[in-house]
Amino acid sequence: MIDKRYTMPAEWAHHARTMIAWPVKESMVYPDQYADVCNGYEQLISAISEFEPVLVVVNPEDEESVGSRFSHAPVELVSLPHNDAWLRDNGPTFVRDGDNQLVGINWGFNAWGEKYEPWDLDDEVAPALLSFMKVPAVDAPLILEGGSIHVDGEGTLLTTEECLLNPNRNPELSKSDVEEHLQQLLGVSKIVWLPLGLEGDETDGHVDNVACFAAPSKVLLQVCNDPTDPNYERSQEHLRILSKEKDAAGRSFEVIQIEQPPYRELNGERLTLSYINFYLVNDGLILPVFGGDASEYDKKAEAVLQQAFPDRTIRTIDGMAIIAEGGNVHCTTQQVPSGGSST
Repeated sequence: MIDKRYTMPAEWAHHARTMIAWPVKESMVYPDQYADVCNGYEQLISAISEFEPVLVVVNPEDEESVGSRFSHAPVELVSLPHNDAWLRDNGPTFVRDGDNQLVGINWGFNAWGEKYEPWDLDDEVAPALLSFMKVPAVDAPLILEGGSIHVDGEGTLLTTEECLLNPNRNPELSKSDVEEHLQQLLGVSKIVWLPLGLEGDETDGHVDNVACFAAPSKVLLQVCNDPTDPNYERSQEHLRILSKEKDAAGRSFEVIQIEQPPYRELNGERLTLSYINFYLVNDGLILPVFGGDASEYDKKAEAVLQQAFPDRTIRTIDGMAIIAEGGNVHCTTQQVPSGGSST
């Protein structure tokens, strides 16, 4: 039983650094895409490093080749065996204790409901990283990926029932059990449950593809305007829920809509393209864009986000390079709060 209560800062709180893990060819569904994916990661890490330091987890055999890509950037490598590259999901979530000290939550990890074997190395990444960083670890009594939650830093959490209540994660826990753990480990008092994520999302509907906070009581939501697309009814339901819900402070939500990019496939499988899968860095925002028939949607998404974050510099990167591995910018990253003021 966890004997303390912790609080998770919002993503816009000042970062000491960003953590990210380098791709693993053996884990990829399409290993022939490995070079393109690595180039996408290089572009992403270089963009983040314009704003804050980056710690990159690499497998020992990749350390030299990866290091050569970042010889002039504020990038630190840590050699740590891992099965896959999604550090948002298998890495630690950083919170603060009652004395305002940084603590890392070590969630259980089972490769998104035991979808990809092996995952034993990935389940050890969080405690190994926390040991390396000399940050105290708290072992959470549930399986959870970081991409399945989003907080406003003031007591409100967004998530989806499709993921957090999926029997392939914590079949022995009820909804109230899950809520109790989240309240204690993340310091939230209000949990807003959306039913589903994007169609075809192999994570079982991570919320960081559909909705996130831009500020307390302000939610960014990806919407679909095509009634023939399964995401249409999903996004309409999300709008209905958010229009009625209130946050932990009793405030109604301002919902800012971002239109989803056009349908796209890879080898017959739908890609879960999302502009919500951006990542906030110190004074900036890293946005995946998709080009081609999505170019006008890319521009509209950037404009909406610039209005939502007027004081941040937006850096766009090629989201198609990273999506070939299954996720995007937010999925790959994990912020380490510095304790500085919000920006």
